[in-house]
Amino acid sequence: MSRHDSIFDHIQNKTNVDQGDLQNLASAAQGANFKDEETVRQLIHDVAQMAGVRVSKDKEEYLVHAITNNQVPLDFASLSELFRD
Repeated sequence: MSRHDSIFDHIQNKTNVDQGDLQNLASAAQGANFKDEETVRQLIHDVAQMAGVRVSKDKEEYLVHAITNNQVPLDFASLSELFRD
């Protein structure tokens, strides 16, 4: 098993999200324009739907603003705080 597969397996086990769906999302995000609001909104919607989580309009606005203005922290602890209610 490659390290790449191991990471996706770990995420799949934690989230119950299919590895193929995760890889499709990663591919879509890799080429995404994170300055474009519609692109960011679509990615937020896709992630929420995949994870079975409802994202409030306020949270969506907050995330869109943070992402499009390059205000997303790079460390996982701070990043996870962004997605909590």
